[in-house]
Amino acid sequence: MSWIAVEDLQRLFQDIAAVMTSERDNLCQLDGVIGDADHGIAMELGFTAAAKAVGGLDPTAADPTAVFNTAAKAFLNAVGASSGPLYATAFMRAGAAVKGKASLSESDMLDAFSALAKGIQDRGKAEVGEKTMVDAWAPAAAACEHARAQGGTLHECLLEALKAAETGRDATRNMVASKGRSARLGERSLGHVDPGAASAVLIIESIRGSFP
Repeated sequence: MSWIAVEDLQRLFQDIAAVMTSERDNLCQLDGVIGDADHGIAMELGFTAAAKAVGGLDPTAADPTAVFNTAAKAFLNAVGASSGPLYATAFMRAGAAVKGKASLSESDMLDAFSALAKGIQDRGKAEVGEKTMVDAWAPAAAACEHARAQGGTLHECLLEALKAAETGRDATRNMVASKGRSARLGERSLGHVDPGAASAVLIIESIRGSFP
């Protein structure tokens, strides 16, 4: 079994930040149809700030909880509204799930992943079917836990999580938004993918790619 060190988590945040920069315009375009056209900007700002803050930690002195907590604070400071509190809560929950560990086993990382997804759902008070990022995160966490119960490796569990997230993201196209800013559009939100679900897939894909 391979162990996940602070340096691995630092690279993970750098990878996610790079993806958000490259996909910023696409996410803003999605958000422009049913929101304020700023989701890509917010995600780039948040993860760039998180990656910079996390990268400044001394890997010989910090632990995984410090990485997640540092990312949470930086993300929230960079993105005060909307997705800011959601991802800040998610990272804090992930940090709490692995508290006291100097490095993470595969099982620990799966605990962090599940806690992250649960944090988003709890903070957003959203359910599957309301056309939000939860439509990607909740199925991803459930698929991950199912694969884990079947004895799957970290990579296998995260692969199943990614597949479920992609299915959840695509399903938002046929939903009427009932949560968040896009809810004001009512039936006009039909036919469009939720940008929060789209960015969630990018994050989950980065996490899966970090643990081959």
